[in-house]
This record gives sequence, C-alpha cells and structure tokens, in this order.
Amino acid sequence: MAKTKKQPRPKAETPKGFRDYFGAEVSERAEMLQKIAAVYHRYGFDALESSAVETVEALGKFLPDVDRPNEGVFAWQEADEDGKGDWLALRYDLTAPLARVYAQHRNDLPTPYRRFAMGPVWRNEKPGPGRYRQFYQCDADTVGTASMAADSEICAMLADTLEEVGIPRGDYLIRVNNRKVLNGVLESMGLADDEERSAAVMRTIDKFDKVGEAGVRELLGKGRLDASGAYIDGVGLTDDQADPVLTFLTSKADDMAETFANLRKAVGDSTMGQEGVAELEQIADLLAAQGYGPDRIVIDPSVVRGLGYYTGPVFEAELTFEIFDEKGRKRQFGSVAGGGRYDDLVKRFTGQAVPATGISIGVDRLLAALREKGRIGGTATGPVVVTVMDRDRMADYQAMVGELRQAGIRAEVYLGNPKNFGNQLKYADKRNSPVAIIEGGDEKEKGIVQIKDLVLGAKIAENATLEEWKERPSQFEVPRGDMVAKVREILDGQGG
Repeated sequence: MAKTKKQPRPKAETPKGFRDYFGAEVSERAEMLQKIAAVYHRYGFDALESSAVETVEALGKFLPDVDRPNEGVFAWQEADEDGKGDWLALRYDLTAPLARVYAQHRNDLPTPYRRFAMGPVWRNEKPGPGRYRQFYQCDADTVGTASMAADSEICAMLADTLEEVGIPRGDYLIRVNNRKVLNGVLESMGLADDEERSAAVMRTIDKFDKVGEAGVRELLGKGRLDASGAYIDGVGLTDDQADPVLTFLTSKADDMAETFANLRKAVGDSTMGQEGVAELEQIADLLAAQGYGPDRIVIDPSVVRGLGYYTGPVFEAELTFEIFDEKGRKRQFGSVAGGGRYDDLVKRFTGQAVPATGISIGVDRLLAALREKGRIGGTATGPVVVTVMDRDRMADYQAMVGELRQAGIRAEVYLGNPKNFGNQLKYADKRNSPVAIIEGGDEKEKGIVQIKDLVLGAKIAENATLEEWKERPSQFEVPRGDMVAKVREILDGQGG
C-alpha cells in the first residue's frame, strides 16, 4: 500500500505587501480615529460603514491616478451555474462605495448628505517600504450641493482635525487649488480639445515641485536632461503657449488679491477659468469669516496632485515640520490628506450630475507624523497581574481581579503554570505591567496582600543606592480590603 504523502506545513508569514498590527499600534489608531470622528460629528457628519466588497461594475475605473484598469484591485468572479457570476472586488477607497450608496439610497437620505467613513481599503499594487496593500483611510464627504460653503467647511474641519489629534498650528498647512482654473489655462493655450497634449501638460505640471519653473518650461517645450543624464522629450509647445502654465504655477503671492489677479491673467478669457478663480475667492472669503487665515489654509495654485480626477476645488494637507529621511537628510514630512470636488462620480449610476466634495486622511501617515512629534508612541502600559501562589485557590484570585476590573482598573490573573513564581514576574515584565499582586497562604491567613510596584522597582534596580532602596520600597503590604485603593494610589503615582 502506497504511503500517504505528508502535507507540508504552511509557512507562518504574512502575504507580501501586508502586515500585522499589535496592541499599542491598534490602540493608538483607535484613539486617533475616535478623536477624528468626534470632530466630524461636531460638524454634523453622520457615520457610514459600507460593504468592504463591491461589484467591479460599481467600482468603475480603478485607482483614478493609475492607468491600469482591472489590475489595481483584488477581484474574483462569483461562481454560478453558468460560470458567469458577478465580478466582485475589495474596495480600493471609500469614495467609490459612497457613490454607490448614495445612488442606491438617495430617496431615503437627506440632501445634502454628509457622511464620514473609516476603515481598511485594499490595492493590488507593488508594495514598497512603508507602502502596503491594505491600509486605513478616514473620509468625510458632502454629496448633493454645489455650494462652495461645503468645500470651505471641509477645509476648516480638516484643520480642526489635525489640531485635535495633536498636530499644532504652525506644523501644518492646507493648500487649496481648483481644477477649473487649470482647465481655463488649457483653454487659453488652445488645448482644450486636444486630450493627448492636455494630458501631457497635466503630467508635466505634476513635476513642478521636483523640477521647478525652469524644468517645467523645458518639459513643455523641447525637453530636458534629467538627473541621470537621460533626455526626456517635451510636449513641444512654444514659449508663448507655455507662458499661461508658468503664470498659473507661479501665481501665488503674499497678498491674496495679487494671487487672484495672477490667476485671472493665466486663464485669460476662459469662462471656466474665471469661474474657477471666483470659486477660490468664495472659499477664501468663507474661511476668513470662520477665522481660518492663510496661516492654516492658503490658496496655492502649485497644488496639482490629483487634478486629473477632480472637477473643481482640490485640497491637500501638508505637514511642514522637518524630519530626517533614511539617509539622514532633512526633509519636510509632507502630505497626510487630500481631496476635492468630484461632481461626476454619482452620475455613473443615476445619469444625472450630483455635486460632491470630500477629503481623505491617510491614517498610517498621520500616525507616523504623531510619532515623529512625540504625541504618541513609547511602550503601552499593560494590565495589573494577580499572581497565583496556590492553584487550588483560583477562585480567590478571580475575586481579586474582579474587584479591580469593577473599579475600572485593567487587570488579569496569571493563567500559565504557577509552579515557578519567577516566571510569573517575567510574564508581568513582558506585559509591561505596572503592578503585581501576591497572596500566598501566609498572606491569606493574615488577611493581607503584597502589592509590588513594578515601575518603581525597575527604576530603583537601575539607579538606586542601597540606602535609597531601603527608603523607597517598591513592595507594599496592605490589608486585603485596601487592595483596590492601594493599587489605584500606585497607578495614579505612575501617571497611569
């Protein structure tokens, strides 16, 4: 009889591009999302939790900034009798599901509909350092109004959110631009109906922050040599044709009125361009009325990322403080949120234009920023550990831990093998526990417990002289009835 082939053991490893999150990271994220949700709720937005799976048809073109249809998502086909079931996919953002939800439930939802959503999204992209295929987003959108008050409100709410989670004023800047202004520039250049060259101009504009004004002029013209020495072909515009683009990109001035004047010059006689400038003026006025000046939110035509996706105002939140990169060079932290007006997304379902505007916060990026600022991080405090001296008295220990929990104190009973007491203290150390409680047979008979301040004990062990050790005991003997009060006192002294 043939021997049954032994199945190989599965590898204990996360799939490529994914990672696991442990206690402190999960808690930090949950706490930050709670703070963000409180701000959104204060602004009148309602929570929405949509399905993590959508039909491929409902998601539409995947990843608006990546021209790889059907390759940017994790998709599969449902099996049916004919083998032609629906194609389904994990959501790649929280905006496409919102469009489907609004179209499906619009008769039951208020108009405008203001919603926020938080959760994981999945992108089938090549992973890299700090770039994962599953990550968290945190969105807020207003659907059903074309008023610039909605856009200004999103910007104000984003500023409040950053400050609420711990990014101080002066360490961030929300920059605002408008796709209509750029469309007006393309019209003034005579490229409005030339999709290929317009797309080439858009791609060139997107390089402004890397190559600067001179580099953009070269790329709009014949081309330029890049840093590696390779020659990059240009768009082939004349200097006169390129001028409106450079005027647009360099129009930001210290005086807001001068910025708007420069933008009007860039769009020339374009009706759409003039409309875009007027919308930016409205947003600036509405923000000023709420007390949000250019120290927090500024009109900045150099914001070009994502302009191909949006139909009106666009926003980007940038953190302005410096960090050191992996090579030890100073650089600004960069963007943590982006968004804008997208008036065509719901139309795919309804056939009717439905105006919408919103913002998406990169949760992992914002958490990284807070760690850089020292607002979160360090080692999380574990639970109080009730040690087990006699396994036959487990009910006594469970009663003790129950009292601590009822008092709102995080606590657990040691559930490993209690034979070696040293291992119990090692366990408490690994859990980063602040306190250990000991009740052996002698203590039980006397009606007392030993309470060990593990934080103070560690400090004494590191630095104290023998005299200090005696003066600052880290273990206390208290009546059993005073156990909860003494633990609370120790935790308060530790700042916990």
